[in-house]
Amino acid sequence: MREQIDDRMTSARRKIVQAAIHLYGEMGHTKTTVADIARSLSMSSTNVYRFFPSRRAIEEAVVAEVLEETVSVAAEAARASGPALRRLAAILKAIADCNEGRPAKHRRLQDLITLAVRQNWTVVLTYDDRIRGLVRPIIGAGQARGELQGGSPMALTCCLLEAMDVHLNPSRVGAATLRPSFDEMLRFCTGALRRTPFLQPAEMTAHVQLKAAG
Repeated sequence: MREQIDDRMTSARRKIVQAAIHLYGEMGHTKTTVADIARSLSMSSTNVYRFFPSRRAIEEAVVAEVLEETVSVAAEAARASGPALRRLAAILKAIADCNEGRPAKHRRLQDLITLAVRQNWTVVLTYDDRIRGLVRPIIGAGQARGELQGGSPMALTCCLLEAMDVHLNPSRVGAATLRPSFDEMLRFCTGALRRTPFLQPAEMTAHVQLKAAG
């Protein structure tokens, strides 16, 4: 019986979130009221508040639902096999593609996403943690195989995501700023992460002389 009640609660909450996503996409979140959401589901506002304590709670659930799409595609990319840099590139590309495609898919939801990111809503902080949780193990595994530079995997994860933020941050979609392309930033970051063979002083001198002679 308890499981049936939980299933009904989950189903009702999901319907409310999907209705909110649709209406926010049509009218924008600032113009959409709880009454609008309730009306679209043929229920009362009071009934909606049985499942969400406030309008803000609905908005947070909407943001979580939208960002979950990004986490899902990033997680799928993370499960691929291959060298660490290739897997990292796949994750970052998946996130960037999700961000770029969101305005077309969800239309006017971007303002809400931007608000949530700028105000550090809990759902956004959770999203950030989950993305770091996908990247960090790959960096650690790459270090263990000698593919990547040494150092704290978490520190390198944060550096990588911060450097790529202009393409990964869900609030910066379509930002009209002068910025390197995704591929340019990716080459820069992977070059910084890639482990290079250590040359002894004599080897380094010979290496420089060979380059000069060439």
